[in-house]
Amino acid sequence: MTRATGPGVTSPTTAGSAAPRTARREATRARLLRAATEVFADRGFHGASVEDICERAGFTRGAFYSNFGSRDDLVLALYEQHVARLAERVEQLAARESADPETILEGVFDVWAESPQAQEQWFLLQTEFTLHAIRDKEAGKAWARQQAQVRRQLARLVRRIAQEHGVELSVTPEEFVRLALAVYQGGMAQHLLEPRQVPRGSLERRFLPLVLAAVSEGPAEG
Repeated sequence: MTRATGPGVTSPTTAGSAAPRTARREATRARLLRAATEVFADRGFHGASVEDICERAGFTRGAFYSNFGSRDDLVLALYEQHVARLAERVEQLAARESADPETILEGVFDVWAESPQAQEQWFLLQTEFTLHAIRDKEAGKAWARQQAQVRRQLARLVRRIAQEHGVELSVTPEEFVRLALAVYQGGMAQHLLEPRQVPRGSLERRFLPLVLAAVSEGPAEG
C-alpha cells in the first residue's frame, strides 16, 4: 500500500501506524480522531478533506500522515473506536447477574438511544464509506477485514452469553450478528428517510427480540 499524497487520494495504508506510539503521539491521534468526527458530521466523508481535519485539530498535514496514511485509515480507526465503546457497554450489561439475553438486547437498544445524534452521524459516515469501499478495491479489502474482525468479536460475546444462560442458537453466532446488524442498519436508514412513519429504534426494538426468540432454544424463549 502506498501513502496518500493529495487531498483526493484515500487509499488505505499502514504508513501512519508504523511509527512507535508515544504519549504525545497518542494525544495527537486522539485530537485528530475527535476533529475528524466533527468534520465528517458537518461535511460527510467525501466532503471532508485532510486539510479540513487538520485545520479543525490544529495540526499540519505532516502530523496527520504520521498517524494515519489516509482518510480511509482514519475512518477505520474511528470505527474500531466506535465498536469498542459499544462492546464495553454490552460487556457491562452482560456482567449483571439478572441479565438474560433478552435483557441484554434491550440494554443495547438503550445504549443506542443515549446519543441519537451521534448514532445517526456515525450511520451516515459508515454508509458513505461502505459505498466508497464497494467501488474502491483496496478500501473494500480493508473495510471487509475490519468488519469481519468486529463480527468475530461480537460473535464471541454472543456465544459466551448464550452459553452462560443455557441458550441454544439454531444459527451460528456469526450469522446472528450479521442479521442483527442488518436489522439495525435497515431500521436506521428507514428512520432517517421517514422519521414520522418509522420512529427512531422502533424496527430494531420490535423485530430483533423476535429474531432472537426464533433462533433460540432455552430460557430466552420464556
